[in-house]
Amino acid sequence: MTAQILEPRRRPTQERSRVKFDHLLQVSRELLLEVGFESFTCEEVAHRAGLPIGTLYQFFQNKYVIVCELDRQNAVAVREELAKLTAELPTLDWLRLLNRLVDHMARLWLEDPSRRAVWMAMQSTPATRATAAVIERELATDVAYALGPLTPGTPRERRTIMAEVLVYVAYSMLNFSVRDGQEHTEAIIELKRLLSAYLLASQPKTSQNA
Repeated sequence: MTAQILEPRRRPTQERSRVKFDHLLQVSRELLLEVGFESFTCEEVAHRAGLPIGTLYQFFQNKYVIVCELDRQNAVAVREELAKLTAELPTLDWLRLLNRLVDHMARLWLEDPSRRAVWMAMQSTPATRATAAVIERELATDVAYALGPLTPGTPRERRTIMAEVLVYVAYSMLNFSVRDGQEHTEAIIELKRLLSAYLLASQPKTSQNA
């Protein structure tokens, strides 16, 4: 049986509703980081946001839907930066672009500890895990498109798998890099090595020697 993909009950179209929606998400992010997912409740989010609980439930059925929306938010900044770099392809200097993207993502994770809190919360149920997989696949679709100019002789199906591997490894290592007691800089260096080695091994020999 396929797990349900969690979405808000509705997304606001009017400015006033959008302000409330965004405010609830920001308060949720702060609360999640402060108390952890087990102690995170919709009632406390509404209280801290200064809004009736009914307003929250207009948008979100439960806390699992909220955390999935936070995960979607987290993906936006990554996809936007990836789009900027994709516009510079094809180039022989693609390793520099890869390092730039990894550095950008590393800053996001280092400067915003809530990203790891959201990632951990997304592992809590089959539905949140299934939703996280969908969000990662959407990002992987963008990565597969970026891989096109770099691997012109690679079948589309293999590029799709490659992209999903790259996203999974990058997300796992980024969350590893901000774990308590972990040396962030060293972890990011290893992530760059992993990604670059994987991509170099996937390129035709003629491309590698160009």
